Amino acid sequence: MGAWNRDPHEMTARAKPLAHPGDGLGTTSVPTAPKDPAFASVAAPDIRRGFIIGFIGVVIFALSLPMTRLATGSTDAPQLSGVFVAFGRAVVAGALSIIYLAVTRAPRPARADRVPLAFIAGGVVIGFPLCMSVAMRYVESVHGSAILGFLPLATAVIGAWVNRQRPPAIFWGVAALGSALVMAFPFVKTGATLGGFNPADLLLFLSTFCAATGYVYGARLARTMTAEQVICWGCVVSLPVTLPIAIWSWPTTDASTAAWLGFLYVSVGSMWAGFFFWYRGLALGGTVRISQVQLVQPILGMIFSVPLLGETLDAVTITFGLAIVATVFLGRRLATRG
Repeated sequence: MGAWNRDPHEMTARAKPLAHPGDGLGTTSVPTAPKDPAFASVAAPDIRRGFIIGFIGVVIFALSLPMTRLATGSTDAPQLSGVFVAFGRAVVAGALSIIYLAVTRAPRPARADRVPLAFIAGGVVIGFPLCMSVAMRYVESVHGSAILGFLPLATAVIGAWVNRQRPPAIFWGVAALGSALVMAFPFVKTGATLGGFNPADLLLFLSTFCAATGYVYGARLARTMTAEQVICWGCVVSLPVTLPIAIWSWPTTDASTAAWLGFLYVSVGSMWAGFFFWYRGLALGGTVRISQVQLVQPILGMIFSVPLLGETLDAVTITFGLAIVATVFLGRRLATRG
């Protein structure tokens, strides 16, 4: 089997079935081919449990954008600052991680784990939350969900580059199509002019890059430690940065109860507990099967935004959201055939 078809997470699952392999918040790495013996050996009950548990993780992640919007508010009714939401949630997750690591007596990371942990901390603990939290004050949640719908395929592309894999040329064609759709979406929605482009969209694009990079290096690190330990150590090593900035950016004005509840959710759910469900689902049902559940995440995010924030789903957002999900699905199908 070629390098493109070998998934390091599936290899990890064969060696340690309950090591919860995975690579990040609602995203998996380049999938393996169904011909893999590990893919065929998963029992039907475990597949069903994996889908159910994995779907719970996806639901938790899908609420991240609307809850972040609730925490930061809008330009007309600002609540908590995006900086505080980003770094504060990492501090809460870091505190929970210290407790988890102490209770489970997890071993300390090896010297070789420092570089991957640095990418994880910079990508999913600091970079993604910061860019996303700041951006969500200026764009609606349904808008952000459509742009971040490209994250799964972005993770596959970066994973192929980092792991020196060679996907087929048609895969890159689909990746380019997905990128074009993502880049075209804000222009079409705002009138197709550069003047109507919202600078917050650039932050959303950057957040996608940060998350994908952090997920790829998290997947590499998950070969030597459990996925729970990966995210917990990522949060802990970030505390020297996140804690001082969270204290510095502590709100000086009153925020609504709803804003604090949104902050609590992204701290405990999005930054921490969601990973546990997602990785458990991957371990039970197999990365290739369970990763497909994540394709519904952007659509769920849009749907949740309607009752939570009173937003509306327009035809442009729905169309682009579905098109982006379609390119992700096609890209993964091509990956398994490469």
